[in-house]
Amino acid sequence: MATLARLTEIDTRELKGIGPKTSEALRELGIRHVADLLHHVPRRYIDRTQKAPIAQTPIGEEVTLIGEVSAVTNRRVKGGLLIVEARISDETATMKAVWFNQSFRINQLSQGTLVALSGVVEAFRGSLQMKSPDVDVLSGSSEGLLTGRVVPIHPGIAKLKIGAIRRSIHNALNRSSPIEDVLPVEFKAEHGLMERDKAYWSVHFPDTLDEVAPARRRLVYDELFRLELALAVQKRKQMAESSGIAHAARGELVSSFLESLPYRLTSAQDRVLADIEEDLTRQHPMHRLLQGEVGSGKTVVAVATLLRGVEGGYQGAIMAPTEVLAEQHYLGVRSLLADAGLSPDPIGHASDLGMDSLFSAEGPAVHLALLTGSHAAANYRDDISRDQLLDDIASGDVDLLVGTHALIQEGVHFARLGVAVVDEQHRFGVAQRVELKDKAGDVDPDLLIMTATPIPRTLSMTLYGDLDVSVIDEMPPGRNPVVTSHLAKQDESRAWELIRSEVEQGRQAFVVCPLVEDSEKVEAASATAEFERLSMLMPGLRVGLIHGQLRSAEKEGVMAQFRSGEIDVLVSTTVIEVGIDVPNATVMVIEDADRFGLSQLHQLRGRVGRGEHPGRCLLIADPSTDEGEDRIKAMVSTTDGFRLAEEDLRIRGQGTVFGTRQSGVKDLRLADLLADYDLLVAARRDAFGLVDSDPELAGYPELAAEARAMLGEDVEWLFVS
Repeated sequence: MATLARLTEIDTRELKGIGPKTSEALRELGIRHVADLLHHVPRRYIDRTQKAPIAQTPIGEEVTLIGEVSAVTNRRVKGGLLIVEARISDETATMKAVWFNQSFRINQLSQGTLVALSGVVEAFRGSLQMKSPDVDVLSGSSEGLLTGRVVPIHPGIAKLKIGAIRRSIHNALNRSSPIEDVLPVEFKAEHGLMERDKAYWSVHFPDTLDEVAPARRRLVYDELFRLELALAVQKRKQMAESSGIAHAARGELVSSFLESLPYRLTSAQDRVLADIEEDLTRQHPMHRLLQGEVGSGKTVVAVATLLRGVEGGYQGAIMAPTEVLAEQHYLGVRSLLADAGLSPDPIGHASDLGMDSLFSAEGPAVHLALLTGSHAAANYRDDISRDQLLDDIASGDVDLLVGTHALIQEGVHFARLGVAVVDEQHRFGVAQRVELKDKAGDVDPDLLIMTATPIPRTLSMTLYGDLDVSVIDEMPPGRNPVVTSHLAKQDESRAWELIRSEVEQGRQAFVVCPLVEDSEKVEAASATAEFERLSMLMPGLRVGLIHGQLRSAEKEGVMAQFRSGEIDVLVSTTVIEVGIDVPNATVMVIEDADRFGLSQLHQLRGRVGRGEHPGRCLLIADPSTDEGEDRIKAMVSTTDGFRLAEEDLRIRGQGTVFGTRQSGVKDLRLADLLADYDLLVAARRDAFGLVDSDPELAGYPELAAEARAMLGEDVEWLFVS
């Protein structure tokens, strides 16, 4: 009897029929071992137990037919249109299938190939025909896995044929079965779950279609249960083993800061601060997620939280995903401290970071510093080297440190890190949060995770299942929703007219260039070309350029010019996606907007309308796919970030939980967090209840081994005592 943990140790190359080339093709998609292969489940099924002969096909209805390719021809007609025709036969009749400008069909549909065609059958010149049907290449007609049974159609993998994938999975099941079921019997009984070994056979090779749903339900529960078990272990270990700080009640620094604000906090901000202050007074470290739309006031809450730590003699840190965002945080926090009379004199590097020197404080001073991969600054020294700043951090002379992932790299040591804030958590993984905590020395800091990316409740239960959650669901008074419009590319001149009009009234605008995946250099070239084009299209306007290939000092220099009003129109890549705060910017133009995800589009839209004037967002796009069109429609129809997040989750998938990636196949291969929400709730309740009764899973070593093996190295630390 095999265990899933054991199957993660067996390379796919050990299976019959899988050679080195096939194994390498599998590895490229993350399928390295037998357990991976068993979770590559069919995307649909064709029921061959209910025979549907071609001769009896109903006209005008969408059907799936199976037959053998008897002939394939192709020709070009006037205008260069390529027509591919194939004749498909079974023992009852022959029909014709035709495709237009799909040259790959010529090689796909070789004579003798067994195929399943899905489409609408029509009568044409006395015979049956399908126009542009979907095609699934099944295999040779002699394969036993196809005869008189439910045929699984597995997702394609690289250049592997569907038949080869199906046979490999069949071989894997034959080698592995029976697969040990380590789930507690009470959970199986409570939820009416199928036995595990039968579930694997039934999801891949069901005898009837009725077996598929309960089989998938069992395997989805298992996947979610493993995930929630790891999160539950992490949360309970934090509570049991952490040596936290019981901070004193709010003192002079926090009171001075809040009283200095030129506005009243919203009721949502007050509520969240109350949650945080209750956490801070406890001995256990805080682990709280703070969600809030762009402009909802998360930074003010974060600074108040950090100052609570400083009051007690501890240090605070803010970690941001990019240098631009880290530098903006530094500027924003420095300004807030100065307004509250908490910033010392002198103010260093003011000119470098695009701000005038601030006045000295007369009351208690907070020593603030910035540390990124290429930049170091402090508000308490005219000039500071990187080495000197590291010494000041280690000695405790720095009260608040803002930075990028440089904060968790070798050479950075805090004297007494008491409170840490991680901004835009979706850019970091759980392991990086642990690394930041490990920098604290002999105390476990309180941790506040912030995100302006709205997270559906389903995803927050997995991505952030080890955190308590607070939401700022109220915008400050006077903040108007950004009006969003869609323009076809031929109408783009309307966008430039709007920009000219706004600039004439003293406002500013962003123009974001098309997304070019995995090619920052190409994106930079695209942005440069668009900068030159718009400079000619809008003479008299001061056009600036920023992209990821610029050095940090160059990027911040451009942003400083834009903040100060020296640039009217900023042409950019998505480097300005998060954290950029220019209240005078009122127009956001996004080119080829259908190529961006909804989360990115919403974040970009949030860069405008942050001041007293309303914002406009123009999406220039001619969507070429249904998904792209759906994203554009969603952006135009709502500014509700949580509604958009649900739609984005549906389109893009849920991704991974413990790693840093937000899309892929690693953690969740079977579950659909929207469709399987009830199972997620059940799995979470069961996992957390089990860990409450047995925090170290001492009575369930097989469960711990399975979770560790299936979730991989990202959660090794969860089960290390």
